[in-house]
Amino acid sequence: MTPSDRPRRSALYLPASNARAIEKARGIPADIIILDLEDAVAPEAKEEARAAAVAAVQAGGFGNREVAIRANGLDTAWGAADLAALAGSGADAVLVPKISTAADISACQSALSAAPETMQLWAMIETCTAISQLDSIAAMADTTRLSLWIMGVNDLAKEMRAKLTPERTPFLPALMLAVCAARSHGIAILDGVCNEFRDLAVFSAEAEQGLLFGFDGKTLIHPDQVGPCNAIFSPSEAELAHAQAVIAAFALPENANKGAIKVDGKMTELLHLEQAKRLVAVSEMIAALS
Repeated sequence: MTPSDRPRRSALYLPASNARAIEKARGIPADIIILDLEDAVAPEAKEEARAAAVAAVQAGGFGNREVAIRANGLDTAWGAADLAALAGSGADAVLVPKISTAADISACQSALSAAPETMQLWAMIETCTAISQLDSIAAMADTTRLSLWIMGVNDLAKEMRAKLTPERTPFLPALMLAVCAARSHGIAILDGVCNEFRDLAVFSAEAEQGLLFGFDGKTLIHPDQVGPCNAIFSPSEAELAHAQAVIAAFALPENANKGAIKVDGKMTELLHLEQAKRLVAVSEMIAALS
């Protein structure tokens, strides 16, 4: 399973300074664990958290989950030291916040020059400048480690001075543009966090919205969000059955070389066959993760 095609339905943030939370995370069925050195860690604990994150990754025990570490921004007092340390951590990816331009990606690429080729660079899209530079940032995936974006809607709301409501109305254009830019350059993309972790109905509605927009998955702030998130971003039984029916129909001898056929009473084209094959493949990879 390569990084480019693996399921990334759920990505759970954990403070790197909380050893107990990290130990529990080894048994949580999130597809991604993100050890956080940024927002979740007080300034006086940054260096200790960095060492703890590296130690946790090297101790292992996360199974076949991806493990990423979110560094502090390069414009902070800790950013450069974070990337230097994380380059040799053994993490699957380094997540960098406040990415606004292609030059920021270049700077991160240089800072991770000593890292193994397999280490990925993930970027937070959470500034007003980034929204105006989405295509140029995404294009850096062609020549760098960049492979995944995470939306930071909370920070974007702060910078825009916009209200973050359950409907996320002010941010819908930015979410749509980010998905389009990511897809055009082969980058995976995850939706931002839902701040409501006690009301799972509110969370589920926001996750369904992210699925509707085409996100691969969603970032999470509480373990209780993992189960609903995995369910929402997994193919349903009905979707899987229809996909298998499409594949079977196109495989019939009488449909050889046809560009469009009728399946379950609906016109179905080759693009639907491609979508069906991808959905079945994703379902198989999810089963492998389990």
